[in-house]
Amino acid sequence: MQKQFYVYILASYTQRLYIGVTSDLERRVWQHKNKAFEGHSAKYNIDRLVYVELFGHADDAIAREKQPKNWSRIKKVNLITRDNPNWRDLSIELFGWPP
Repeated sequence: MQKQFYVYILASYTQRLYIGVTSDLERRVWQHKNKAFEGHSAKYNIDRLVYVELFGHADDAIAREKQPKNWSRIKKVNLITRDNPNWRDLSIELFGWPP
C-alpha cells in the first residue's frame, strides 16, 4: 500500500491558523490537541482540524503546503469555508474523537 500524505489546516476558536503536512494525520492532530510540542499551535490553542487535502507523494504535499502559507488570510479563510463552512472539527468525524 502506498503511503499517503496530508496537508492540513488547524484553527483555534478565535480562528488563528496553523498549516502543516504529515503522513500520519491522526497522530499529528492528536499531538496538536495534546500540546505534545511547544510552539505556535500550543501557545494559541490551535487544535481543531478544519481542512485536509490528500496526496500520494510527499513532494506534492510539501509543495502544496507552501502555497497557502504564502496566501493572505482571507484566501486561507475562503479555502476552509468552501469545504467546511461552519469550521467544524473534522477530527471528530474522521477519528471519532470527542469534541
